[in-house]
Amino acid sequence: MADITPLDGPLDLSLDGGALTAALVDFPSVSGTEQPLADAIERALRLLPHLTVDRYGNNVVARTNLGRGERVVLAGHIDTVPIADNVPSRLDEDGILWGCGTSDMKSGVAVQLRIAATVPEPNRDLTFVFYDNEEVAADLNGLGKIAAAHPDWLEGDFAVLLEPSDAQVEGGCQGTLRVILHTAGERAHSARSWMGSNAIHTAAPILARLAAYEPRKPVIDGLQYHEGLNAVRIEGGVATNVIPDACAVTVNYRYAPDRSPAEALAYVREFFDGCDIAEFVVDDESPGALPGLSHPAAEAFMKAVGGSAQPKFGWTDVARFSALGVPAVNYGPGDPIYAHKRDEHVPVERIHHCEARLRDWLTA
Repeated sequence: MADITPLDGPLDLSLDGGALTAALVDFPSVSGTEQPLADAIERALRLLPHLTVDRYGNNVVARTNLGRGERVVLAGHIDTVPIADNVPSRLDEDGILWGCGTSDMKSGVAVQLRIAATVPEPNRDLTFVFYDNEEVAADLNGLGKIAAAHPDWLEGDFAVLLEPSDAQVEGGCQGTLRVILHTAGERAHSARSWMGSNAIHTAAPILARLAAYEPRKPVIDGLQYHEGLNAVRIEGGVATNVIPDACAVTVNYRYAPDRSPAEALAYVREFFDGCDIAEFVVDDESPGALPGLSHPAAEAFMKAVGGSAQPKFGWTDVARFSALGVPAVNYGPGDPIYAHKRDEHVPVERIHHCEARLRDWLTA
């Protein structure tokens, strides 16, 4: 990787969206190393007289205070996954910008910064949130830390998370539940297997039920979600001549946002009822978020950006806004298919498109 020198001063917010995205990509900020970029963003925003700026850790929040009838939150994370020889950025002859974070989600952050700099008198009050540690463990997530320490900073009537959505509105998000199902047996020499009990074989009914699973596809706010229940890991075995006495099947349930975490857990427990499970462990859970597309601000947003809303099948931080009572959608220029990939990229035209649509919505 080429040596990249962090900026000494603020970011240049007069750059167009593509050039600003390139500048952000060329400013590495792998999860846990965001402080220099947070410093640069804070310095740039403090130069804008129409914004008040607060900071908590490496999370920066800027707001207009114009007394408008509604407040909209535009949020995006400033960290990336580890760099894979894809920094510095590269713009090719077809107008495609390549580099770590181009899709997820420095192009979205560039759009936020452009709106912050060039829309001083929006028709709705705006809150801009730039937060750290989205790509790592949930307990490190900067948006979650702001919500816990300064929930008033995130108050609003509607929120747009500029996660990669290929310039389409993706409503809400599905919840995720991960459980580990342990089966037990008795060790024995494999030459005398009848003297033991094979814990891996005991897991067979669990796998059979998963193979026969039929997903639920509920329609919420006109969007059809598609649930999934899958084994994502299986562990067991002692040695090649030993009957194993333990096995663990890790199962991930992606569920539609009309179910609460408690309902999702109850469903999974019932699904495996009757299987010979020695221990049922909840390993991770995050609630989903309802689309909120019936909210007046969301309706105006859809009218401005055009197209048809799609369901969000993955989990995003819109769920954190939903927990605060703020309906939220995902809308960003990046294509989620290329997030985290070595060949991550974004068409510059899509960055300009998203910025223009947001500007239309906020100035009409």
